Amino acid sequence: MPRLTIDVDYLTNQLKALLAIDSPTGYTDTIVRHVTEELERLGLEPELTRRGGIRAIWRGERRRGARAIITHVDTLGALVKGIKDTGRLELVPIGHWSARFAEGARVTLYTEKGSFRGTILPLKASGHTYNDDVDELPIGWKHVELRLDALAWSRKDTLSLGIDIGDYVAIDPQPEFLENGFIVSRHLDDKAGVAIALAALEAMKRESVRTPVDTHWLFTISEEVGVGAAAIVTPEIASMVTIDNGTTAPGQNSSEFGVTIAMADQTGPFDYHLTKKLVDLCRDDDIRFQKDIFRYYRSDSASALEAGHDVRTALIAFGIDASHGYERIHIHALRSVAELTTAYVMSPMEIERDVEEVSDIEGFTEQPTEAAEQPTRPRKLPGRR
Repeated sequence: MPRLTIDVDYLTNQLKALLAIDSPTGYTDTIVRHVTEELERLGLEPELTRRGGIRAIWRGERRRGARAIITHVDTLGALVKGIKDTGRLELVPIGHWSARFAEGARVTLYTEKGSFRGTILPLKASGHTYNDDVDELPIGWKHVELRLDALAWSRKDTLSLGIDIGDYVAIDPQPEFLENGFIVSRHLDDKAGVAIALAALEAMKRESVRTPVDTHWLFTISEEVGVGAAAIVTPEIASMVTIDNGTTAPGQNSSEFGVTIAMADQTGPFDYHLTKKLVDLCRDDDIRFQKDIFRYYRSDSASALEAGHDVRTALIAFGIDASHGYERIHIHALRSVAELTTAYVMSPMEIERDVEEVSDIEGFTEQPTEAAEQPTRPRKLPGRR
């Protein structure tokens, strides 16, 4: 089956639109509306959970044994922890990220009375005032503060503006889309994944493809705080592929090009058979790929399993440099992941017993256990007989 052509312009435009919408975990209503409207434009009928998780089903030839493609719309951010006597704000992070990457960030503060602009600064922000102490200040959230661009020089001033404990702080993404294909921005995790999912659906609609089983396209709103897919997976889903970032760094095998297929994360190995299927699809369709293991990483797959859902899980990733910091990706990886996504949802279903939640041993999977064929003598070395 020939792989589908991904509309890279559509993918890029969707990513730009998603990045333009603030969506720290807990403040995701606006982006949920955007994604829902785009899914409707693509001909699907999305349904929302109470808090805003999105499910849209691409109908296949069978209901049971369904597949799921899952991404998340929420991002990192911060909350107001305290209001200082100076009128500036103490912060705590939403999600796991270092205050090292918060310093200097332009932000929007969302309150009941409206939004305000500001900057996250280290407590000692001026070399003209603190000299070398600027460089010696420790890194941590207790060593930064939010300076509002408002008439607020005391705690009373700030409170009078309607600002309070628990208000949300959204970090500006500051995206750059370069002509050489690189994309630099905050929050590429996982708005690039959402754009990939939408681009895959656009290609499927354009080509009027048929799928062997239903595909549930899931968009979660709380992955960055570990909840993610806990309450959006339904019993008919047999396998779930997460689209998220793969970290490119020394000691990792991920790349900013092609698909990175995760073999395991900090919660353990991904499903053997589903992961092998994805690898085989890359080989069959000539999609560049590499494998990797992430020791300090978890995704929507983990939250689904921890919630008790008995589904096969896998993770396909776009390589991202400096994840949860000043992130960079390449359009080649986004296109490659979208190609693999469409190849997967169109591929035949091999494990027929997966249509049942529980069944007997007949048709149960088999992992290879036989010994590998090996040479009986060393390979010939150059210059030796």
